[in-house]
Amino acid sequence: MMRALALLLLTALPCAAQDRIASLGGSVSEIVAALGAEDRLIARDSTTLFPETLTALPDVGYVRALSPEGVLSVGPDLILAEEGAGPVEAVEALQQAGIPFVSIPEDPSPEGVLAKIRAVGAALDIDAEPLASQVEAGFDRAAAARADVTDAKKVLFILSAQGGRLMVGGDQTAAGAIIELAGGINAATGFDGYKPMTDEAILTAAPDVILMMDRGGDHGAANEVLFAQAALGASPAAKSDAVVRMDGLLLLGFGPRTPDAAIQLHDALYGG
Repeated sequence: MMRALALLLLTALPCAAQDRIASLGGSVSEIVAALGAEDRLIARDSTTLFPETLTALPDVGYVRALSPEGVLSVGPDLILAEEGAGPVEAVEALQQAGIPFVSIPEDPSPEGVLAKIRAVGAALDIDAEPLASQVEAGFDRAAAARADVTDAKKVLFILSAQGGRLMVGGDQTAAGAIIELAGGINAATGFDGYKPMTDEAILTAAPDVILMMDRGGDHGAANEVLFAQAALGASPAAKSDAVVRMDGLLLLGFGPRTPDAAIQLHDALYGG
């Protein structure tokens, strides 16, 4: 009788396991909340900032600099992590901890967002199609706005401007992808990822608009500071004082709000 009861309890564990979720990645957490499962989250990483109610959860660290002990200390029954979580050793330790660990694919594209939503839904055993359909309709609206652009602007995304050294978003980045979704042209091409850009390259790129996150510190230099740099000061962006600042997670997260981000950026670029 006791053996049968123990087997029954073990069989029931997978269902209960989804009631204590640690979410590692801002867009992943946002999807969990959008799917109506916010109450099942018991911990988050430091990039989880939306919806704001999630910031009250215990913070287990930055998604790319995790401590396995920190994540396990909250007692999760399921760990959802965006692809690219790290370091590798920490992820391997979490995967070997005997707790279900689900890596959610990261692809900064409309198709990637929909795949991410469906992957989170599958991990939580929730029908994600209503949310996916809603987000897909948003991407259709963004595409319609983009189709009306006749003179695309060149946009330079600046991740940081520490010490006058500009770190910008090149090819294969979320920054480049959102610029294109908004109907702009990424002014930083010829390299992948986020890298420093030389004065000569900036002069050649001649951006019409500077795009930044609306954060302080190294991520948020004032317009006059940016355009005091010779290369940027000679750009078309400087002549029109064209700097767009947006919430970082909204802009680069590639989650359920990405269609809104694309439309918001499109309107900022083209006066929608």
